[in-house]
Amino acid sequence: MRATNMISGKEGSLRREAPRILIIEDNRDAADTLGKILTLLGYDVQITYSGLEGVKVASEWIPAIVVSDIGLPELDGFEVARELRGKKNTAGARLIALTAYGTEEIRKLALQAGFDVYMTKPADLKDLRELLEVSSA
Repeated sequence: MRATNMISGKEGSLRREAPRILIIEDNRDAADTLGKILTLLGYDVQITYSGLEGVKVASEWIPAIVVSDIGLPELDGFEVARELRGKKNTAGARLIALTAYGTEEIRKLALQAGFDVYMTKPADLKDLRELLEVSSA
């Protein structure tokens, strides 16, 4: 899924690349639905369904933002965050944990692993959108 934002100014229009967002989520319905919403909002979105695949795609595609579940096959979200923080080309990405695990302990572990933001499912779309706008500004 790809999208490009248009910014109009008085002297014409200026095209800029839409911010890249990688979704790492093993629930295909949830991942695909979030991907469609973010694409409609003007983001350039890629979706992966496992932690290992997510790290591989992030290393090659270099997203500005990664929205990742914690409970993932192959590599869990904590390991995904550590891997991305440890790679030069993905260390600066904004990492958002979006998970059904809602305990304070999991929140602390997510932040320690390298996530910038921790959100529980179901995510409030308004809150997520505000986070993404701040992240891509």
